Amino acid sequence: MSRTIVPLSQLSNGASGRVAALNTNGRNRRHLLDLGLVTGSRVEAIRRSPAGDPAAFNIKGAIIALRSEVSDQILVSLD
Repeated sequence: MSRTIVPLSQLSNGASGRVAALNTNGRNRRHLLDLGLVTGSRVEAIRRSPAGDPAAFNIKGAIIALRSEVSDQILVSLD
């Protein structure tokens, strides 16, 4: 069975997925890993600001706001 993989920024409110890959290096990668965005972690889109950026995500029980330029670098496999 093939899974659909999309950037985290494309998840609609209430949709969830599992982290498949991080397309970044160095400090940005370390920061995302520190937030709990490791391969296999479940992520749920909670809400977007009225302007659409940033968006809030539930990551391991914590609500984290990410700008689209960051969430574009996180690939998720849809549940």
